[in-house]
Amino acid sequence: MATLEIRDLKVSVETDQGTKHILKGVDLSIEQGSIHAIMGPNGSGKSTLAYTIAGHPKYHVEGGSILLDGQDVLAMTVDARARAGLFLAMQYPVEIPGVTVTNFLRTAKTAIDGTAPAIRGWGKEVRESMEALRMDSTFAERNVNEGFSGGEKKRHEILQLELLKPKFAILDETDSGLDVDALKVVSEGVNRAHANSGLGVLLITHYTRILRYIHPDFVHVFVDGRIAEEGGPELADRLEDEGYDRYTGQAELNGTSVG
Repeated sequence: MATLEIRDLKVSVETDQGTKHILKGVDLSIEQGSIHAIMGPNGSGKSTLAYTIAGHPKYHVEGGSILLDGQDVLAMTVDARARAGLFLAMQYPVEIPGVTVTNFLRTAKTAIDGTAPAIRGWGKEVRESMEALRMDSTFAERNVNEGFSGGEKKRHEILQLELLKPKFAILDETDSGLDVDALKVVSEGVNRAHANSGLGVLLITHYTRILRYIHPDFVHVFVDGRIAEEGGPELADRLEDEGYDRYTGQAELNGTSVG
């Protein structure tokens, strides 16, 4: 069983005001098959963690490590991380003009597996996944995310997740901008991928509403670049009732500000 281990991770980013230290020593271990929810207020470092795992060049790792089955993720290129089994669903998926969804998916699958999937079987798998996500078949020939609504972009992210079958999926605020129906469809897709491939999930969210559909094994509260508290699903229920005030208030008392 694969394991993603994050140890004492410290990350900064350059801004117009100078270097901003965002992650200040994060420790987290995720086993394949488990679902972890990362929750916290705006600016607490949740998305920074996601993009650092994926290898975004904007974020500078000042210390610590990320290991996937003992392999140094930080030493890998972005594409090598994907081939190793890491997947990032972005909060704001980008458009790729001139590249159809069909070509994009098959190219990505070929790059990850090392061989191109058989056309007939692959086409059937794509159609079935699109139907399950309630995506119109015409989307297959449209350019990636071009002219897609927010909900359509998120469904396309989960389509990739189902077809590429990574070991670990980092879902960065996948629930943002979704109405109730789209949220249910997207959540069902994540649950289906989890059940079919046994992937590990790192679900980043502000709100508990997605946790009504995707049930986490563990919940971690991020505040000011650190994990302030960890627990089971009951912690999410408490956050629903109490919010983050007690964490952010404590951070201010300690002389820090939520960044």
